[in-house]
Amino acid sequence: MFSKITLIIGFMLLSTGALQAQDKPEVEIGGAVRFNYNLSSWKEGQKKRGGDFGYDVFRINAKAKYKGIKLNAEYRLYSEGFGGGMLKQGWLAYDFDSKNEIQVGLTQVPFGITTYNSNNWFFSLNYYIGLEDDHDMGVKFTHTDKNWNYSLAFFKNAEELRFGNNSDVSNSRYSYDVASIDLDGDGVLDLRNKEVNQANGKLSYTIGNDSINHKIGTSGQFGGLYNLDTQKMGSHYAAALHYELKYKRFGVKAQASKYKKSSKNPNGQSNDLIAMAAYGGSYLVAAEGNTYTLGVSYTVPVKWGPVSSLQFYNDYGYLEKLNSDFNDTSMNVTGVLVTAGSVYTYFDIAAGKDQPWLGPNWTNGLGAGAADAKWEVRFNMNIGYYF
Repeated sequence: MFSKITLIIGFMLLSTGALQAQDKPEVEIGGAVRFNYNLSSWKEGQKKRGGDFGYDVFRINAKAKYKGIKLNAEYRLYSEGFGGGMLKQGWLAYDFDSKNEIQVGLTQVPFGITTYNSNNWFFSLNYYIGLEDDHDMGVKFTHTDKNWNYSLAFFKNAEELRFGNNSDVSNSRYSYDVASIDLDGDGVLDLRNKEVNQANGKLSYTIGNDSINHKIGTSGQFGGLYNLDTQKMGSHYAAALHYELKYKRFGVKAQASKYKKSSKNPNGQSNDLIAMAAYGGSYLVAAEGNTYTLGVSYTVPVKWGPVSSLQFYNDYGYLEKLNSDFNDTSMNVTGVLVTAGSVYTYFDIAAGKDQPWLGPNWTNGLGAGAADAKWEVRFNMNIGYYF
Protein backbone atom coordinates (compact mmCIF):
# COMPACT_ATOMS: atom_id res chain seq x y z
CA MET A 1 0.00 0.00 0.00
CA PHE A 2 2.84 2.40 0.86
CA SER A 3 4.45 1.81 -2.52
CA LYS A 4 1.18 2.46 -4.37
CA ILE A 5 0.58 5.68 -2.45
CA THR A 6 4.14 6.83 -3.15
CA LEU A 7 3.76 6.25 -6.88
CA ILE A 8 0.38 8.01 -6.99
CA ILE A 9 1.78 11.04 -5.16
CA GLY A 10 4.72 11.13 -7.54
CA PHE A 11 2.48 11.17 -10.61
CA MET A 12 0.25 13.84 -9.05
CA LEU A 13 3.26 16.05 -8.45
CA LEU A 14 4.39 15.54 -12.00
CA SER A 15 0.94 16.39 -13.28
CA THR A 16 0.99 19.79 -11.61
CA GLY A 17 3.91 20.73 -13.85
CA ALA A 18 1.61 20.67 -16.86
CA LEU A 19 0.04 23.86 -15.53
CA GLN A 20 3.24 25.78 -16.10
CA ALA A 21 3.61 27.61 -19.40
CA GLN A 22 5.92 26.21 -22.04
CA ASP A 23 4.39 26.52 -25.48
CA LYS A 24 7.00 24.65 -27.50
CA PRO A 25 8.47 21.23 -26.70
CA GLU A 26 12.24 20.94 -26.48
CA VAL A 27 13.84 17.75 -27.81
CA GLU A 28 17.50 16.73 -27.83
CA ILE A 29 18.79 13.51 -29.43
CA GLY A 30 22.31 12.20 -28.93
CA GLY A 31 24.17 8.96 -28.55
CA ALA A 32 27.42 7.12 -29.02
CA VAL A 33 29.08 4.22 -30.78
CA ARG A 34 31.97 2.42 -29.11
CA PHE A 35 34.51 -0.21 -30.08
CA ASN A 36 36.71 -2.27 -27.81
CA TYR A 37 40.10 -4.00 -27.95
CA ASN A 38 41.32 -6.29 -25.19
CA LEU A 39 44.15 -8.71 -24.45
CA SER A 40 43.75 -10.95 -21.39
CA SER A 41 46.42 -12.88 -19.50
CA TRP A 42 44.21 -15.92 -18.80
CA LYS A 43 43.04 -16.44 -22.41
CA GLU A 44 45.76 -18.43 -24.21
CA GLY A 45 44.10 -18.40 -27.60
CA GLN A 46 43.54 -14.68 -27.47
CA LYS A 47 47.18 -14.07 -26.56
CA LYS A 48 48.28 -16.08 -29.60
CA ARG A 49 46.02 -13.92 -31.78
CA GLY A 50 47.34 -10.70 -30.25
CA GLY A 51 44.00 -9.80 -28.66
CA ASP A 52 40.55 -9.08 -30.11
CA PHE A 53 39.01 -5.88 -31.47
CA GLY A 54 35.28 -5.51 -32.02
CA TYR A 55 31.94 -3.85 -31.46
CA ASP A 56 31.05 -2.65 -27.95
CA VAL A 57 27.79 -0.70 -27.96
CA PHE A 58 25.56 1.68 -29.89
CA ARG A 59 23.34 3.89 -27.79
CA ILE A 60 20.69 6.55 -28.26
CA ASN A 61 19.99 9.31 -25.73
CA ALA A 62 16.76 11.30 -25.78
CA LYS A 63 15.92 14.35 -23.69
CA ALA A 64 12.71 16.31 -23.89
CA LYS A 65 10.87 19.03 -21.99
CA TYR A 66 7.32 20.29 -22.36
CA LYS A 67 5.03 22.17 -19.97
CA GLY A 68 7.35 21.64 -17.04
CA ILE A 69 7.74 17.86 -17.51
CA LYS A 70 11.15 16.47 -18.52
CA LEU A 71 12.12 13.16 -20.10
CA ASN A 72 15.54 11.52 -20.00
CA ALA A 73 16.09 8.12 -21.62
CA GLU A 74 19.04 6.07 -22.79
CA TYR A 75 18.74 2.85 -24.79
CA ARG A 76 21.78 0.67 -25.44
CA LEU A 77 22.31 -2.03 -28.02
CA TYR A 78 25.09 -4.47 -27.14
CA SER A 79 25.99 -7.67 -28.98
CA GLU A 80 23.78 -10.68 -28.26
CA GLY A 81 26.48 -12.22 -26.05
CA PHE A 82 26.40 -9.17 -23.77
CA GLY A 83 22.63 -8.98 -23.38
CA GLY A 84 21.52 -7.32 -26.62
CA GLY A 85 19.24 -4.30 -26.30
CA MET A 86 18.53 -2.76 -22.91
CA LEU A 87 17.25 0.45 -21.36
CA LYS A 88 19.91 1.95 -19.11
CA GLN A 89 17.66 4.70 -17.81
CA GLY A 90 14.31 6.26 -18.61
CA TRP A 91 12.52 8.70 -16.35
CA LEU A 92 10.11 11.61 -16.18
CA ALA A 93 10.95 14.57 -13.97
CA TYR A 94 9.53 17.80 -12.63
CA ASP A 95 11.61 20.66 -11.21
CA PHE A 96 9.87 22.40 -8.33
CA ASP A 97 12.61 25.05 -8.60
CA SER A 98 16.33 25.18 -9.42
CA LYS A 99 17.20 23.10 -6.33
CA ASN A 100 14.45 20.47 -6.02
CA GLU A 101 13.48 17.76 -8.51
CA ILE A 102 11.38 14.61 -8.51
CA GLN A 103 11.99 11.72 -10.94
CA VAL A 104 9.72 8.76 -11.76
CA GLY A 105 10.82 5.71 -13.73
CA LEU A 106 14.07 3.84 -14.26
CA THR A 107 16.44 6.19 -12.45
CA GLN A 108 19.85 6.02 -10.78
CA VAL A 109 19.85 4.75 -7.20
CA PRO A 110 21.23 7.45 -4.86
CA PHE A 111 23.94 5.42 -3.17
CA GLY A 112 27.61 6.20 -2.73
CA ILE A 113 29.54 8.54 -5.00
CA THR A 114 27.47 9.45 -8.05
CA THR A 115 27.39 9.59 -10.96
CA TYR A 116 30.40 7.23 -10.83
CA ASN A 117 32.60 6.03 -7.98
CA SER A 118 35.48 5.55 -10.43
CA ASN A 119 37.44 7.11 -13.28
CA ASN A 120 38.07 4.17 -15.62
CA TRP A 121 36.03 2.28 -18.20
CA PHE A 122 35.55 -0.76 -15.91
CA PHE A 123 34.04 1.27 -13.02
CA SER A 124 34.90 0.27 -9.44
CA LEU A 125 34.45 -3.09 -7.73
CA ASN A 126 31.18 -1.77 -6.24
CA TYR A 127 29.56 -1.81 -9.68
CA TYR A 128 29.84 -5.59 -9.92
CA ILE A 129 27.83 -6.12 -6.71
CA GLY A 130 25.15 -3.54 -7.53
CA LEU A 131 26.47 -0.61 -5.49
CA GLU A 132 27.63 1.75 -8.27
CA ASP A 133 25.58 3.28 -11.11
CA ASP A 134 22.61 1.06 -10.31
CA HIS A 135 19.26 1.96 -11.90
CA ASP A 136 15.90 0.77 -10.54
CA MET A 137 12.19 1.48 -10.99
CA GLY A 138 10.73 4.00 -8.57
CA VAL A 139 10.41 7.59 -7.38
CA LYS A 140 13.34 9.81 -6.36
CA PHE A 141 13.42 13.30 -4.85
CA THR A 142 16.69 15.26 -5.07
CA HIS A 143 17.72 18.52 -3.39
CA THR A 144 20.86 20.18 -4.80
CA ASP A 145 22.38 23.21 -3.08
CA LYS A 146 25.76 24.89 -2.78
CA ASN A 147 26.63 22.98 0.40
CA TRP A 148 23.92 20.49 1.40
CA ASN A 149 22.67 17.87 -1.06
CA TYR A 150 20.30 15.01 -0.32
CA SER A 151 18.17 12.41 -2.08
CA LEU A 152 15.26 10.30 -0.90
CA ALA A 153 13.90 7.46 -3.01
CA PHE A 154 11.57 4.49 -3.07
CA PHE A 155 12.14 1.73 -5.65
CA LYS A 156 9.39 -0.80 -6.24
CA ASN A 157 11.84 -3.18 -7.91
CA ALA A 158 14.75 -3.40 -10.32
CA GLU A 159 14.12 -3.30 -14.08
CA GLU A 160 11.14 -5.63 -14.59
CA LEU A 161 10.81 -7.10 -18.08
CA ARG A 162 8.65 -10.21 -17.65
CA PHE A 163 5.76 -9.24 -15.32
CA GLY A 164 4.82 -12.82 -14.50
CA ASN A 165 3.71 -14.20 -11.15
CA ASN A 166 6.82 -16.38 -10.95
CA SER A 167 9.14 -14.75 -13.51
CA ASP A 168 12.89 -14.65 -12.95
CA VAL A 169 14.87 -11.44 -13.34
CA SER A 170 16.12 -11.00 -16.92
CA ASN A 171 19.88 -11.07 -17.47
CA SER A 172 19.58 -8.41 -20.21
CA ARG A 173 20.22 -5.38 -18.02
CA TYR A 174 22.79 -2.62 -17.66
CA SER A 175 23.30 -2.58 -13.89
CA TYR A 176 23.78 -5.56 -11.60
CA ASP A 177 20.75 -6.70 -9.59
CA VAL A 178 19.85 -9.76 -7.54
CA ALA A 179 18.65 -12.47 -9.93
CA SER A 180 18.67 -16.26 -10.52
CA ILE A 181 21.32 -18.74 -11.70
CA ASP A 182 21.54 -22.31 -12.99
CA LEU A 183 24.20 -23.76 -10.70
CA ASP A 184 24.38 -27.36 -11.99
CA GLY A 185 23.50 -26.94 -15.66
CA ASP A 186 20.24 -28.90 -15.44
CA GLY A 187 18.17 -26.06 -16.87
CA VAL A 188 16.50 -25.34 -13.53
CA LEU A 189 17.32 -21.96 -11.96
CA ASP A 190 18.51 -21.69 -8.37
CA LEU A 191 18.75 -18.87 -5.79
CA ARG A 192 15.69 -17.24 -7.38
CA ASN A 193 15.42 -13.89 -5.61
CA LYS A 194 14.21 -10.43 -6.61
CA GLU A 195 14.77 -6.97 -5.11
CA VAL A 196 11.51 -5.30 -4.02
CA ASN A 197 10.31 -2.28 -2.01
CA GLN A 198 13.66 -0.57 -1.48
CA ALA A 199 14.11 2.75 0.33
CA ASN A 200 17.20 4.91 -0.20
CA GLY A 201 18.64 8.01 1.41
CA LYS A 202 21.79 9.96 0.64
CA LEU A 203 23.22 13.08 2.29
CA SER A 204 26.38 15.04 1.43
CA TYR A 205 28.00 18.31 2.41
CA THR A 206 30.41 20.29 0.22
CA ILE A 207 32.92 22.85 1.46
CA GLY A 208 35.45 24.87 -0.49
CA ASN A 209 35.51 26.85 -3.72
CA ASP A 210 36.17 26.39 -7.44
CA SER A 211 39.89 25.82 -6.80
CA ILE A 212 39.54 23.24 -4.04
CA ASN A 213 36.51 21.57 -2.50
CA HIS A 214 35.68 18.59 -0.34
CA LYS A 215 32.46 16.57 -0.39
CA ILE A 216 31.66 14.31 2.56
CA GLY A 217 28.63 12.04 2.43
CA THR A 218 26.75 9.04 3.72
CA SER A 219 24.25 6.69 2.06
CA GLY A 220 21.90 3.95 3.12
CA GLN A 221 19.38 1.57 1.60
CA PHE A 222 17.03 -1.11 2.87
CA GLY A 223 14.62 -3.37 1.03
CA GLY A 224 13.12 -6.80 0.56
CA LEU A 225 14.40 -9.92 -1.20
CA TYR A 226 11.49 -12.01 -2.46
CA ASN A 227 12.23 -15.67 -3.16
CA LEU A 228 10.22 -17.07 -6.06
CA ASP A 229 10.38 -20.68 -4.83
CA THR A 230 9.58 -20.30 -1.13
CA GLN A 231 7.44 -17.18 -1.68
CA LYS A 232 9.04 -15.73 1.44
CA MET A 233 10.42 -12.24 1.91
CA GLY A 234 14.02 -11.79 2.98
CA SER A 235 15.80 -8.47 3.29
CA HIS A 236 18.88 -6.57 2.20
CA TYR A 237 20.64 -3.43 3.29
CA ALA A 238 23.73 -1.39 2.47
CA ALA A 239 25.42 1.63 4.02
CA ALA A 240 28.36 3.75 2.92
CA LEU A 241 30.61 6.64 3.85
CA HIS A 242 32.16 8.55 0.97
CA TYR A 243 34.54 11.42 0.32
CA GLU A 244 35.52 13.41 -2.78
CA LEU A 245 38.32 15.93 -3.25
CA LYS A 246 38.76 18.25 -6.21
CA TYR A 247 41.92 20.35 -6.19
CA LYS A 248 42.64 22.09 -9.48
CA ARG A 249 43.43 19.19 -11.84
CA PHE A 250 43.70 16.57 -9.08
CA GLY A 251 40.82 14.42 -7.85
CA VAL A 252 40.20 11.79 -5.16
CA LYS A 253 37.24 9.44 -4.66
CA ALA A 254 37.12 7.26 -1.53
CA GLN A 255 34.32 5.06 -0.21
CA ALA A 256 33.75 2.41 2.46
CA SER A 257 30.58 0.33 2.15
CA LYS A 258 28.87 -2.47 4.02
CA TYR A 259 26.12 -4.71 2.65
CA LYS A 260 24.13 -7.78 3.67
CA LYS A 261 21.57 -9.79 1.72
CA SER A 262 19.44 -12.15 3.82
CA SER A 263 17.51 -14.43 1.48
CA LYS A 264 14.85 -17.05 2.23
CA ASN A 265 16.04 -19.77 -0.14
CA PRO A 266 14.66 -23.34 -0.23
CA ASN A 267 16.26 -26.01 1.91
CA GLY A 268 19.50 -27.17 0.35
CA GLN A 269 20.31 -23.80 -1.23
CA SER A 270 22.91 -21.69 0.53
CA ASN A 271 21.92 -18.38 2.13
CA ASP A 272 25.59 -17.33 2.12
CA LEU A 273 25.44 -16.66 -1.62
CA ILE A 274 23.19 -14.73 -3.95
CA ALA A 275 23.02 -14.56 -7.73
CA MET A 276 23.44 -11.26 -9.56
CA ALA A 277 23.00 -10.59 -13.27
CA ALA A 278 23.75 -8.07 -16.01
CA TYR A 279 25.03 -8.04 -19.61
CA GLY A 280 23.41 -11.35 -20.48
CA GLY A 281 24.96 -13.46 -17.69
CA SER A 282 24.79 -14.19 -13.98
CA TYR A 283 27.27 -15.13 -11.26
CA LEU A 284 27.49 -15.69 -7.51
CA VAL A 285 28.21 -12.97 -4.95
CA ALA A 286 28.95 -13.29 -1.23
CA ALA A 287 25.77 -12.41 0.66
CA GLU A 288 27.61 -10.22 3.18
CA GLY A 289 30.70 -8.09 2.86
CA ASN A 290 32.53 -4.79 3.12
CA THR A 291 34.03 -2.91 0.18
CA TYR A 292 36.77 -0.30 0.16
CA THR A 293 37.51 1.78 -2.93
CA LEU A 294 40.01 4.55 -3.63
CA GLY A 295 40.47 6.40 -6.91
CA VAL A 296 42.85 9.21 -7.81
CA SER A 297 43.04 11.20 -11.04
CA TYR A 298 45.05 14.01 -12.60
CA THR A 299 44.05 15.89 -15.75
CA VAL A 300 46.58 17.43 -18.15
CA PRO A 301 45.37 19.80 -20.90
CA VAL A 302 47.30 19.36 -24.16
CA LYS A 303 47.27 20.65 -27.73
CA TRP A 304 48.13 17.62 -29.86
CA GLY A 305 46.07 18.09 -33.00
CA PRO A 306 42.52 17.05 -32.01
CA VAL A 307 43.65 15.80 -28.57
CA SER A 308 42.78 18.35 -25.87
CA SER A 309 43.03 16.44 -22.59
CA LEU A 310 44.72 13.50 -20.87
CA GLN A 311 43.28 12.26 -17.60
CA PHE A 312 45.52 9.81 -15.74
CA TYR A 313 43.99 7.69 -12.98
CA ASN A 314 44.28 4.71 -10.69
CA ASP A 315 41.23 3.02 -9.12
CA TYR A 316 41.59 0.31 -6.46
CA GLY A 317 38.86 -1.80 -4.89
CA TYR A 318 38.76 -4.54 -2.25
CA LEU A 319 35.84 -6.79 -1.26
CA GLU A 320 36.09 -8.26 2.22
CA LYS A 321 33.73 -11.24 2.36
CA LEU A 322 32.46 -11.78 5.89
CA ASN A 323 32.12 -15.55 5.49
CA SER A 324 35.48 -16.79 6.81
CA ASP A 325 35.46 -19.70 4.32
CA PHE A 326 35.37 -17.32 1.36
CA ASN A 327 38.34 -15.70 -0.40
CA ASP A 328 38.35 -11.92 -0.79
CA THR A 329 38.33 -10.09 -4.14
CA SER A 330 40.70 -7.34 -5.31
CA MET A 331 40.69 -5.10 -8.38
CA ASN A 332 42.97 -2.32 -9.65
CA VAL A 333 42.77 -0.28 -12.85
CA THR A 334 45.49 2.08 -14.04
CA GLY A 335 44.92 4.10 -17.17
CA VAL A 336 44.40 7.29 -19.10
CA LEU A 337 41.37 8.87 -20.76
CA VAL A 338 42.25 10.65 -24.01
CA THR A 339 39.82 13.33 -25.19
CA ALA A 340 39.90 14.36 -28.85
CA GLY A 341 36.86 16.41 -29.85
CA SER A 342 33.87 14.04 -29.64
CA VAL A 343 36.07 10.94 -29.37
CA TYR A 344 36.87 9.57 -25.90
CA THR A 345 39.35 6.70 -25.61
CA TYR A 346 40.15 4.76 -22.43
CA PHE A 347 43.48 2.95 -22.21
CA ASP A 348 43.28 0.65 -19.16
CA ILE A 349 45.49 -1.93 -17.52
CA ALA A 350 42.95 -3.77 -15.37
CA ALA A 351 44.08 -6.36 -12.83
CA GLY A 352 41.87 -8.57 -10.71
CA LYS A 353 41.99 -11.41 -8.22
CA ASP A 354 38.75 -13.39 -7.95
CA GLN A 355 37.06 -10.78 -10.16
CA PRO A 356 34.74 -12.43 -12.74
CA TRP A 357 35.50 -9.97 -15.52
CA LEU A 358 39.26 -10.07 -14.84
CA GLY A 359 40.09 -13.73 -14.59
CA PRO A 360 38.93 -17.28 -15.34
CA ASN A 361 36.73 -17.75 -12.25
CA TRP A 362 33.46 -16.35 -13.60
CA THR A 363 30.76 -18.03 -11.53
CA ASN A 364 32.47 -18.10 -8.11
CA GLY A 365 34.93 -15.19 -8.20
CA LEU A 366 32.74 -12.80 -6.19
CA GLY A 367 31.24 -15.72 -4.28
CA ALA A 368 33.44 -18.22 -2.45
CA GLY A 369 36.43 -17.37 -4.64
CA ALA A 370 39.45 -19.64 -4.98
CA ALA A 371 42.21 -20.17 -2.44
CA ASP A 372 44.81 -20.40 -5.22
CA ALA A 373 43.53 -17.43 -7.21
CA LYS A 374 46.21 -15.19 -8.65
CA TRP A 375 46.23 -11.73 -10.14
CA GLU A 376 45.16 -11.67 -13.79
CA VAL A 377 45.61 -8.70 -16.13
CA ARG A 378 43.61 -7.36 -19.05
CA PHE A 379 44.79 -4.57 -21.32
CA ASN A 380 41.74 -2.77 -22.64
CA MET A 381 41.21 0.05 -25.12
CA ASN A 382 37.70 1.46 -25.55
CA ILE A 383 37.10 4.02 -28.33
CA GLY A 384 33.84 5.95 -28.36
CA TYR A 385 32.40 8.66 -30.59
CA TYR A 386 29.69 10.69 -28.85
CA PHE A 387 27.17 12.78 -30.73
